[in-house]
Parts: sequence; C-alpha cells; structure tokens
Amino acid sequence: MHPVAIHFKFLSFRRVLPKLLSWCSFFWQRLQIGDVMKLNVLPEEIEGHADVIAAEEDERISRSPPSTKEKIWMMQDQLIMARAYLQFASPHGSTHLIRELKMRMKEIERAISHSSGGSRLSGSALQKMKAMELTLSKAQRAYPHCSHMASKLRAMTYNSEELVRAHQTESSFLEQVAVRTLPKGHHCLAMQLTSEYFSLDSKEREFPKRFSMLMGDLNHYAIFSDNVLASAVVINSTIAASKNPKRVVFHIVTDALSFPAMKMWFLTNPPSPAPIQIESLDELKWLPADFSSRFKQKGIRDPRYTSALNHLRFYLPEVFPSLSKVLLLDHDVVVQKDLSRLWEIDMKGKVNGALETCSSGNGYNRLDNLVNFSDPSITNFFDAKACIYAFGMNIFDLKEWRNKGLTATYDKWFQAGKRRRLWKVGSLPVGQLVFYNQTVPLDHRWHVLGLGRNGNTRREEIESAAVIHYSGNLKPWLEISLPKYRDYWNRYLNYDNTYLQQCNIHR
Repeated sequence: MHPVAIHFKFLSFRRVLPKLLSWCSFFWQRLQIGDVMKLNVLPEEIEGHADVIAAEEDERISRSPPSTKEKIWMMQDQLIMARAYLQFASPHGSTHLIRELKMRMKEIERAISHSSGGSRLSGSALQKMKAMELTLSKAQRAYPHCSHMASKLRAMTYNSEELVRAHQTESSFLEQVAVRTLPKGHHCLAMQLTSEYFSLDSKEREFPKRFSMLMGDLNHYAIFSDNVLASAVVINSTIAASKNPKRVVFHIVTDALSFPAMKMWFLTNPPSPAPIQIESLDELKWLPADFSSRFKQKGIRDPRYTSALNHLRFYLPEVFPSLSKVLLLDHDVVVQKDLSRLWEIDMKGKVNGALETCSSGNGYNRLDNLVNFSDPSITNFFDAKACIYAFGMNIFDLKEWRNKGLTATYDKWFQAGKRRRLWKVGSLPVGQLVFYNQTVPLDHRWHVLGLGRNGNTRREEIESAAVIHYSGNLKPWLEISLPKYRDYWNRYLNYDNTYLQQCNIHR
C-alpha cells in the first residue's frame, strides 16, 4: 500500500474515532490512549479502493471550498461509522437496520464521488447526509454490548497494524528496487551507444578542440553522472535557458563503464554552441587508488549512497585545476532560467553558494538530523541546530577552496567516519561538515527541492524557480515518478531521436 494512502486513511479514522467511542462509555473508560492512536485503519478500509484512486480523491477534495470540504469529510466520517457498526453487529441483530445501513452507505458513496472538487454540495447530497445521520442514531441505540465492542476493536487494532506494517514494508522494498533498477530502455540505450562508440575510428571519438574551455571568464558547469539521458536533460535545459550559451562550458565526469555511451551521445547530440568535455574517473590518476570502491558499505545498495561520483564533488579544485569558479549540477535537475548571475554573487569570502533548507520547508533542516552529536569530535566543533544546505545546484569558489584546504578537511572527516559512525550514509552529511561556516545562502528562487518525493510543491513555486530538483527516490526517468512533475523533465528530451526510438523510450 502506498504510504500516502495509508496516511489519508489514518487521518479519516482518527477524526471519527471519538464518535465511535461515544457510543459506549464503558469502552471509552477502558481503552488506553495508545490503543486509540493505533486504531488508524479499519480492515475494510485498507482492502477497499486502490491507493492511487484514494490519494487522487483526497487531492480533489482538498481543492474544494472550505464549506464543501467539511461536508465531504463529514460524509466520509459517516461511512466509517456505518462500516464500524456492520463489523460489530450481531448476526442475530436487526436485518432491516443492516439493509438500511448498506443502502445509506451506497447513497453517501455516490454523493461523495459526485461532489469531490465541486464548488458546493447539491441539495440531494445534504438530504442523504441527514438520512444517514438518522440511520446511525438507530444503530447507536441498537448496539448495547460495550464489552463485545471493546474486544472487537482491540482485535481490529492488531489486525490493522499488521496489515499496514506489511503494506509499508512491501511498498518500501519495491520502491528501493525501482530506484536501483534503471528501466530496460535505458540499458538498451547504453548498449547501443557503447557499441557504436567502439565502431568509430579513434579520430571520430574526439570532440572538436576548443581552447576556450580552459578560459576562466566563461561559465563552467560540472555534472558528475553515469546517466546519459539525465545528463542530456540538464545540458539541454541549461542551453535553452541561457541568455548567452556561447559563454557556457560543460564538463561531465562519469565512470569507466558509462564513458563510451556518454561520449557517443554527445558526439551525435552536441550541445551547440557550448563546448563539452567528458572524462572518466579512471583518467583522474591523482585520485586515491581505492576511490571507486571505498564508498561501498555492507547492507547499503542505494547508488545515491555508494556512488564514487557523489563524493567526487569534494575534489573539485583538483578536477578543475585551472578554474576559479564552477557551478555543480546534480543529474536530477532541470534548469529553467539563466544562471549566469550566480557567477556575480558576492560569496563573502566563503566557498559554497547553496540553498538553505531551514526556511525552504524541506526535510532534514538541522545538522543533528544527519550527524552523530553524541561523539565529542562532533559536539566540540559544530552546532547541532545549524542549518543544512542543499546539494544539487552549488556555485563553488575554487580559489577560496584551495586557500582553505577543504579537500584535506574532507579527507580528514572521511577517515574519521570510517573508524566510527559519525553521520548517516551518503555525501550530504559529510558535506555539511566540510562546508560548515563556508556556505553563503542563495535566494530560495534559485533552487526548488523535493520533486522526487513531495507531491505538494505548488506549480507557481516550480515555474518561478531557476532550477527544479527531483531530489528523492521518484526520479523523472522512473515509472514510479510523480506524473504531475514529469513533463518538466520530458520537455528537454527529443523522443523522436533514433536511439530513443530503437530502445522504445517514450514519454
């Protein structure tokens, strides 16, 4: 079961629970508060409508005017109470009352389906609410066996908890499988591109020479990725949004396995007029010998946490020794506005320009959510309530970075983290330590996070942002992505491309 649907059902049942319990003062006195909070879902509710339909229904209701929304919630409460009575009713009870309840339930269900998202409820829907209220009053008077009700509710609590727990575990497992597994078409694309790359003559494998790539007065963008199409979207969107694309230079670093496919894609789809440079991790001979494998951890398979490319950001001055500034973009972003002004921002002597998440309404927020403050080496140097800064779109002053020796700072903390558990997995926590007091906050309009996990980001917020970021598990190239955000990504891919057609990659 999708966690969002479980959450909706929990809220509905918690809202109506006091009405159920008020039927029976004996039960109200005996039931523990913990048990009340645990009664989140009735079994019939769990096994009812499909999760996606339920979630969409709730979203439609949320768009209704306040008065209509309240009435629809009241009808939902009536349904839950009616179902509860049917669960508790004795087989020897009034068959007439049971039939009447079932009839009223059908009427209310129809009224809800016709009213969701409407401007106001019809008169017939209000009449059905009153009729249901009368029937529920009859049911309340017809069920005097409080002890039976208490035991049934306790049994339902246990069964509901087990069912919800099983659904959540299954949902989490399947989501992780989807995150770690690229769609079949992407594998096909990588194979096709790699095969054609190795069929080229050695001279045909090179991009046109552009000495201007090393000039510091241009705007240099870095992308560290093993995903061809994701990188293509970042580059295509940057070119489309740039006021002067001739001043843009792209640098991609990928792993050895993805290098031929990445190179072939941009040989056949050059980001004209911007020059592009593509390197493999294997070509960076100055990296530690174990760099590509040092981030593997037992029991952790999520590539976001084990990828060497994620940690390469801490070696940016060494990757680009001739540059003074570089903009690093994650491969799950889309650029919607010209970013050249980022090179003009006053960095105030600091190294990293990034979005501060404390005021952006996004997760994490504070350093103690990522870092182990029970360790003295952390407690003595950092503030637990310090704001967390996002990665995904960061402007780095590489001159200041070199002056302050932050690559050595990263190496120091990384080695300390190998000896004892100092932070959660991934590059984000250690990045907070490396750039602690070395980050200048960017205006929130530069970077909007969460399109890969949060379905509540407003359209106006998305469309006014310079960069939108699909942070989270629900990446736009996966089937599990959020459909309402997918088109912002899709619009920067040409699905008529021969490679995409051959590999059956469509919108």
